[in-house]
Amino acid sequence: MNQISVYQGDLPADIEFSDAVAVDTETMGLNLHRDRLCLVQLSAGDGTAVLVQILPQTDCPNLKKLLTNKNILKIFHFARFDIAKIKHDLGVITTPVYCTKIASKLARTSSPSHSLKSLCHDLLNIDLQKEQQTSDWGAASLNEEQKKYAANDVLYLHQLKEITENLLKREGRYELAQACFHFLPIRAELDLQDFNDPDIFAH
Repeated sequence: MNQISVYQGDLPADIEFSDAVAVDTETMGLNLHRDRLCLVQLSAGDGTAVLVQILPQTDCPNLKKLLTNKNILKIFHFARFDIAKIKHDLGVITTPVYCTKIASKLARTSSPSHSLKSLCHDLLNIDLQKEQQTSDWGAASLNEEQKKYAANDVLYLHQLKEITENLLKREGRYELAQACFHFLPIRAELDLQDFNDPDIFAH
């Protein structure tokens, strides 16, 4: 049984992570400017998850300190959105980062699907349930199904990072992936400034 802890307003100061932490977010929707950040999920990759409910007008100094700590790698799946949302709502640039979605797209070119659900199924033989994806993340308290769903989004990212990193190295694309990860905060800033439609990298 995975251990899940929930905190409101900020990450407690006595919770520390070593060299890498898995990170995900839940929001009221997918519009970066309109839909507020509701939850930030964290995991050390040890079967435990920490869920931080982001309250309106809260500063979250401990969480921001973690997200900007250059000595701790932040592992995401689809980091582009999460980095942009964190920048918009918390005002900080998350770095350094690793994105398992980008890693999968670069290393697993034979697969048509690179969702977290697909990666967990294909690489870890784990079937994630996604029924709570569109539930009310702005609720004052989370129900047990929401907690389990939110935790699952970070519990396996360390394992996926290790596997995809090995694949990237095997296929000679590790340095290319690292360059993509370094660029992600810039890509997120372009999204926040609405340079995503049309995409400036499109023809």
